[in-house]
Amino acid sequence: AVPALALPLGHQRDRAQVFPLFSSARTYASVTKWVETLNQPEQVAEVMRRAFNLLKMGRPGPVMVEIPADVAVAEVADQVALAYKPVKPTSPSGNPRDIAEAARVLVEARRPVIHAGQGVMYAEASPDLLELAELLQAPVMTTLEGKGAFPEDHALALGTGGGGVMAGPVHTFLPQADVVFGVGCSFTKHGMATTLPAGKTIIHATNDERDLNKNYPADYPILGDAKQVLRQLVDAVRDVLGTRTRRDSTTATEVRQARETWLKEWMPKLTSNEVPITPYRVIWDFMQTINPRDAIVTHDSGSPRNQLVPFYRATTPRGYMGWGKSHALGTGLGLIMGAKLASPDKFCVNFMGDAAFGMTGLDFETAVRCGIPITTVVLNNSAMAIERHALVVSHDRYRTRDIGGSYAQMGRAMGGQAERVEKPADIVPALERARKLNADGQAVLLEFITSEEIAFSHRRGL
Repeated sequence: AVPALALPLGHQRDRAQVFPLFSSARTYASVTKWVETLNQPEQVAEVMRRAFNLLKMGRPGPVMVEIPADVAVAEVADQVALAYKPVKPTSPSGNPRDIAEAARVLVEARRPVIHAGQGVMYAEASPDLLELAELLQAPVMTTLEGKGAFPEDHALALGTGGGGVMAGPVHTFLPQADVVFGVGCSFTKHGMATTLPAGKTIIHATNDERDLNKNYPADYPILGDAKQVLRQLVDAVRDVLGTRTRRDSTTATEVRQARETWLKEWMPKLTSNEVPITPYRVIWDFMQTINPRDAIVTHDSGSPRNQLVPFYRATTPRGYMGWGKSHALGTGLGLIMGAKLASPDKFCVNFMGDAAFGMTGLDFETAVRCGIPITTVVLNNSAMAIERHALVVSHDRYRTRDIGGSYAQMGRAMGGQAERVEKPADIVPALERARKLNADGQAVLLEFITSEEIAFSHRRGL
């Protein structure tokens, strides 16, 4: 969850007593860290102090203050309104005894794997993660939301396991691991998360006690902020090692070999000249054309996510926004507009399918109207190919998977720059033109006519 403070101007309180369902506090309670109603105008300072205290500390997540309409328009004396003092955030470190035990286990492990989640980025702890990985010579995989927390061009980077798919090195190393160290992750069992194989010794560091022992029993639980815990572990591992080194450099070699073996299997698709274009060729050419340090990339649900996540190499924190779980088709378009507003110097690109465009594609007009120069890549295969297994009878009877549309024409009709690309040789020139147009302040839609690709890298259940 992204830290945010919601301040809905609610109903009159007497109305809520007659019609309880009008209470937005009840609605928001299930999706926020905390909800409070500001019942009296003179309570504004103390309520906001509590709100920002919870917003800034512990596991990041939204909080909500509900303000009834009559309170919202009430006069408040200056001495009350100005009594608020900013909250100073603090973060907890791990129990020293827990840290010492975990450090010993990591040093003695034969094949440790570090499992890094989104909490590493919230804690601004990527440099600390890198230092620990190199000290231990331990390979690092990331979750879907944590993609980018560890540079995926690093010699110890396994890539991402999430979204129901995984990079080849993750598939190779995770089953062989004797110790899995999860940091900044929840270890939730979910279709968008990689399942931990049985028989692993688990070290789990999180700032939310609700995640400890939730779906996997933790042999060595650590409750604390990811940055604090990683710094403690770096120091503790150095103490355990003394003048020794963790091991020789064979781990990096094994990671490289696993990646090369995996890519060799996929290179025919990644570099295919077939027409219609395979989506993997679009992704591969994008990777060869755009420096990930200069870009922010996100995907949509379904095929674009499953095709992009294993192969795209995120090299900086927040250079890639991985998401899934409960979000709906089309979410990526809104995310990339927000990313561009936050980082106007980045080349901001979202990959979506034609089904996702059918859900939210008209929001491209928002980017045009508001001068938000993003590039939207639409992978148009005229079908919901990923749903072949789920829509068998309905498709046979009613053609429910079939989708139609010329999205480049729609992009132009909404005032943006748009191209329809049908040949592999035209992929790179189109991307380069889009980047230049974005730099000139124009929103771009690139429609690639693709095949109904249903092959995925180590997809769950396949």
